[in-house]
Amino acid sequence: MYKLLSIAAGGAIGAVLRYGVAGVVQNYMLSMYPWGTLAVNLIGSFLAGLLWALAAHTYLPPQLKTFMFIGILGGFTTFSTYMLETFHLMREGEYYLALGNILLSNLLGIVLVFSGVMLSERIVQYFK
Repeated sequence: MYKLLSIAAGGAIGAVLRYGVAGVVQNYMLSMYPWGTLAVNLIGSFLAGLLWALAAHTYLPPQLKTFMFIGILGGFTTFSTYMLETFHLMREGEYYLALGNILLSNLLGIVLVFSGVMLSERIVQYFK
């Protein structure tokens, strides 16, 4: 039961953060392209890499990992929204924007996970 409550609490935090970050970015960009969703997915990718690698070098209780990774990051990133927005772009005939969304989200997402892991390695080396 504690695990489910931890996931639910983290998910609520992540969802509120996603709503805020995506909204600010999308309003700033003033574009049909889903910049807000891209931003939260890329930020989430970076944080996933950073936090996962840092957690590998320190002891974190399993409940905290569940709260952070499944809860907060799961609520923050938006794969279903990303898919739906890509579908809408294709339905509207915006094939280049849809393809760009797929390429940017996936390629930059992987690069940012890697960047997060590399940064965590530097942080760990600094504190040794």
